[in-house]
Amino acid sequence: MAGFSFGYLIIAIIVFIILLVIIRNIKIVPQAHAYVIERLGAYHKTWDTGLHIKVPIMDRISKKVSLKEQVVDFPPQPVITRDNVTMQIDTVVYFEITDPKLYTYGVERPLSAIENLTATTLRNIIGDLELDSTLTSRDTINDKIRIILDEATDAWGIKVIRVELKNILPPREIQDAMEKQMKAERERRARILDAEGEKRSQVLVAEGMKESAILKADAVREQKIREAAGEAEAILTVQKANADAIKMLNEAAPSDPVVALRSLEAFAKAADGQATKIIIPSEIQNMAGYVSSLKALWDDEKSNKE
Repeated sequence: MAGFSFGYLIIAIIVFIILLVIIRNIKIVPQAHAYVIERLGAYHKTWDTGLHIKVPIMDRISKKVSLKEQVVDFPPQPVITRDNVTMQIDTVVYFEITDPKLYTYGVERPLSAIENLTATTLRNIIGDLELDSTLTSRDTINDKIRIILDEATDAWGIKVIRVELKNILPPREIQDAMEKQMKAERERRARILDAEGEKRSQVLVAEGMKESAILKADAVREQKIREAAGEAEAILTVQKANADAIKMLNEAAPSDPVVALRSLEAFAKAADGQATKIIIPSEIQNMAGYVSSLKALWDDEKSNKE
């Protein structure tokens, strides 16, 4: 009985050990990660995201690789421009691992390799540029470094997405000179803007005076035109009255002094106030004398009847 119980205990222990081994060799690869598996010391396969079982003793996880985009900020590197100016430039590299196998076996310490390659590439590029070009050509420098790094790291299973120059620090004396130059440039631009503003102001004033003079001249001309039109209309009115009076006097019988007098009165009324603006024709003057004679005869005849 004791031997039977001991046998069950041994079996239970063995089953427990087997279950423990199986559980310990069940691996779950998380999202955006990959595991490089070696079997008996040689590369076997790459595990992607999901559940995997590792063969005990024979298999081992050589490297756990993150497939996310990674950012590495490298410390400032001393570089010399073509015009012999030494400056400090630090770079930021954005990359991602595209092949975990090449990343594991392609190069020893990949980040250190990328840093050294970035530094040497940066020195080569800056060495062909002058200080001013270096300060104004960040995008060009970034693209050149990215292309060179991407080609070199392709054999390591790494893709360089972009490279940025974080800081460009020239020597202190160069910075002082640049600040003085920028200050002088700003002052020059300010003077130019002031001069252009003054010029524009004078032009606007001159244009305003010109427009004002034109408007005044137009007003005077319009006033004279209206006055002349009024005088012409008055003259035409008087001339029409003159014509009507002459017609009435011509049609009146000499024996009818009353009609003649009325015609003369109508003429005088029409021409009232316009004597200074018109010239009475000679025939009207003669007719007026004739009517005056008729009026005198008429007055005499009335006196005799009374």
